[in-house]
Amino acid sequence: MSIREVARAKINLTLEVLGRRPDGYHELQSLVTFAGIHDVVTLEPGTAADVAVAGPFAQDIGDENLLVRALSVLREVTPELVLGAVRLQKNLPVAAGLGGGSADAAALLRAVRRANPERAAATDWQRIAQTLGADVPVCLADAPAMMGGKGERLALLTQLPKVGAVLVNPRRPLGTAQVFEALAAGPVAADRSALEPPAIADLGGLCAYVLARGNGLEGVATGLMPIILDMKTALEQQLGCRLAAMSGSGPTCFGLFADEEDAQCAAGRIASNYPGWWVVHTSLAGAEDR
Repeated sequence: MSIREVARAKINLTLEVLGRRPDGYHELQSLVTFAGIHDVVTLEPGTAADVAVAGPFAQDIGDENLLVRALSVLREVTPELVLGAVRLQKNLPVAAGLGGGSADAAALLRAVRRANPERAAATDWQRIAQTLGADVPVCLADAPAMMGGKGERLALLTQLPKVGAVLVNPRRPLGTAQVFEALAAGPVAADRSALEPPAIADLGGLCAYVLARGNGLEGVATGLMPIILDMKTALEQQLGCRLAAMSGSGPTCFGLFADEEDAQCAAGRIASNYPGWWVVHTSLAGAEDR
């Protein structure tokens, strides 16, 4: 029987870069949630372990599909796991600041976990996630969280509102490594700040928190891809938009709305005015959605 898992788009509501670590990674603190828009990963347990991709952004996946690597790591770390053929419906843009590849890999881990109930408790899924990429652990949790370190430190949120949102992407990729290289961050301090997940009761509190913390990569990413500013401006000009910002390393931008109808109308207007952009109306998960 096939096992289906959704791989929701990861939204970095904030992203603070605390510096470059001795291991080459960057020390981060980020408030993360997940959108209703998603890829779909389907596992056919017991069949030949291969990966097939379809969907509107299938052709944009580069040389290395993280799902192929995930299967390889699973075989190496826990050879007794039942794996199988993997089918990916790629609905999210690639290299977009939405953690799409990481969300896909995390969805596969959850599917394999479901396919192996007798081995699930003995398998260190978080350790496997960490080997696959910095965003995979939070995507494996698939719940609003504060993310720290290079992504391995997580603290799930207990209070965060569900909000309406519009996501906008120019249908042009922006590599994470390119953005961090342009940032040229200095060394991180030896001590690491404690992860303190905020308690955010409503949209006003969320907007205040996001404005105060910001995204340390937004300026650099905008320098590399100036259209990010155009997308933010397009969102900010929409009726009911309370805040617009960039997610992750970009270039996708999000707008937060108090009214779902305003968000839906805004998405329609932006899509009509900029037919070359990828524009979706969605919702961002709150703490109760985990």
